[in-house]
Amino acid sequence: MPVTAPLPIAIVMPSFEPGGTERQMIELIRRLDRSRWQVHVACFRRTGAWLARVADAATIVEFPIRSFRRPDTLAQMMALARWCRDRRIVVVHTSDLPSNIFGLPAAALARVRVRIGNRREVNPGRTLTEVSFQRAAFTCAHRIVANCQAAASRLLAEGVPRGKVRVIHNGVEVHSHRAPDRRVLPRRVVAVANLRREKGHDVLLRAAADVVCAFPDAHVELVGGGAELQALRTLAHELGLERVVSFLGHREDVRSRLDAADIFVLPSRSEAFPNAVLEAMAAGLPVIASDVGGVREVVRHAATGLIVPPGDPVALASAICRLMADPPLAHGLGDAARTEVTARYSFDRMIDQFEALYLTELARGGLVMPPEPALAAS
Repeated sequence: MPVTAPLPIAIVMPSFEPGGTERQMIELIRRLDRSRWQVHVACFRRTGAWLARVADAATIVEFPIRSFRRPDTLAQMMALARWCRDRRIVVVHTSDLPSNIFGLPAAALARVRVRIGNRREVNPGRTLTEVSFQRAAFTCAHRIVANCQAAASRLLAEGVPRGKVRVIHNGVEVHSHRAPDRRVLPRRVVAVANLRREKGHDVLLRAAADVVCAFPDAHVELVGGGAELQALRTLAHELGLERVVSFLGHREDVRSRLDAADIFVLPSRSEAFPNAVLEAMAAGLPVIASDVGGVREVVRHAATGLIVPPGDPVALASAICRLMADPPLAHGLGDAARTEVTARYSFDRMIDQFEALYLTELARGGLVMPPEPALAAS
């Protein structure tokens, strides 16, 4: 029997530390239509720099999980199931591998009507045990959402039935950047990513050592914090780049750093569908990105950016120098990138697609009327 909106929905996240997945899920939490949904958030740890953004938009409940090896994990899973039943949650949507493993079985135990998992990694470096547990958890889901075709392909390779997989690309705020200043020469390079080995910052530093030989006024900003900071500082010193490279750490003003740059670089060894590339394109920056994961789904080589082989500092340096030597090319790629991302990757479009998915799945069980054709087709 159809029920009356707003319907109680739960988003499950480990915490609210800054990151690509966290950004997308928090925007989902904040932007869901409150006339349709009563939004709750379940988390492992009520911590993180972005906690306030969530607390302003939804109720938050903590189910403390420190390790799946701890004996109290099952008790917390049972507590989540009871909470779902008490709140009459009709949709549970998990966000990543840990929350998939924890939240989907608990939602199934609570007989939540619609259970949605997430896959936002392509080559995640997970252990066989982790992948096996996640695959088991996915059997409790009605649908698993991948954020790119590359991630969807990994799901199929891991044995998830094709009919369970749905692709919904990440979103981006497309009206928040100033128009780039096309009068300046493109010399300012920015990379926005947590400082982890798979992000390839070492490759960018080695490329920068070649770039400054051709363009001594070039400058590189690394925006993001992480475990590789000291190793990267040491490498920059060894390469003589102290005056060339700035380590800015975690920043909440990423948009302003993009607006101050001329070229965006993503030198990753592994990616799915990188949020940072969408943000850079929205800022009208030409993008140079590694040919990994779902990058080619958003960056079209020589049309909206340049694609280079991963782990190749010579190729990366050549691409950067190409744009620095040809301002019209750099500006043209940036303009095309902004047009592309505005047309295809807005947050509004992403939210419409998630809401259509929830409503379609709820309609299968007769809990709501089928979504309107315009929403279902979005």
